[in-house]
Amino acid sequence: MVESVLLAGGGTAGHVNPLLAVADELRRRDPGLRVTVLGTATGLEADLVPARGYPLVHVPRVPLPRRPGADWLRLPGRLRAAVRAAGEAIDANGVQVVVGFGGYVATPAYIAARRRGVPVVVHEQNARPGLANRLGSRWARSVAVTFPGTPLPGAQVTGMPLRPEIAALVDARARDSVGERVSAARELGLDPSLPTLLVTGGSLGALSLNTAVSTASGDLLSAGLQVLHLTGRGKGQAVRDRVATGQGDPDGATLPTRYQVREYLDRMHLALAVADVVVCRSGAGTVSELAALGLPAVYVPLPIGNGEQRLNAAPVVQAGGGLLVEDADLTPDWVRWTLVPLMTDDERLAGMRRAAATAGVTDGAARVADLVEQTR
Repeated sequence: MVESVLLAGGGTAGHVNPLLAVADELRRRDPGLRVTVLGTATGLEADLVPARGYPLVHVPRVPLPRRPGADWLRLPGRLRAAVRAAGEAIDANGVQVVVGFGGYVATPAYIAARRRGVPVVVHEQNARPGLANRLGSRWARSVAVTFPGTPLPGAQVTGMPLRPEIAALVDARARDSVGERVSAARELGLDPSLPTLLVTGGSLGALSLNTAVSTASGDLLSAGLQVLHLTGRGKGQAVRDRVATGQGDPDGATLPTRYQVREYLDRMHLALAVADVVVCRSGAGTVSELAALGLPAVYVPLPIGNGEQRLNAAPVVQAGGGLLVEDADLTPDWVRWTLVPLMTDDERLAGMRRAAATAGVTDGAARVADLVEQTR
């Protein structure tokens, strides 16, 4: 029986949220389990982990350079210090299993565990794995992945461990989806009877999504739709002005009641409870949550980076639960001629909901916890 585990991952919500979901599941199964989290002092984990009631041990941030340069020269010293800190956390807590979720702190945790003969479980969020998990998977006892086809040795598809509020929404919708929609709409000031489009580019927003959808606001509203547009911090006024002007107000002063603009929503599960279609980026967490909820989506991958967002969306799109649109192709005309007809086609939307659900995983945290418990 496992009595003490170390969970390593941090820096971004993509690493921290699944880590906390697995920690909660392990603690739910065994309230006496000793759970220690390894992270940095500056990432999201610095706030989220202690707030959830888990001790956080700090390690130095060790970015792995992708190209030769000054960071390569500093890497050995940084890595030694981080591996030393990770090893001290393993020793001090009598850790029997190390669970890594990628990111800067995972590499030193993997190395320290290997030196001590402590088994490792790796969870990779993205379809294209990061450097840390590519390293850790070489000697991991178990490798869990979110998406089929992720190129890691011995990978088992567990899906994404869902955030508690999303897991709770999955259960609530299974019991009473209509009641959950009505309750969420009431809290958000929306009409639960209207087809609802949710637009979100994440906390930072996405200019292309904001521009394309708000420019076509007249077509969306003329079709009898309702829009909840989350613009990202500091990006709300430009969207409000565009929507108001599009409705015949030259001063951009009046916003239609069926087009709600917010910069940020801290209770995102309410938006998902009322949405019929979501226009969004295709980060691993977003794709996994929407599929688990059976929500049709228009996925617009980031046009920069290593292409992982396109790969993340591929399984649910291939299943028929979403559409993939390149960033440059998401135009007001695309919204008018493709999105509006989709949102007014009840039969097609019903088919997409069923298809999305077939690609979704609702028990990812439990699947990863099983691997941890089986590791000795």
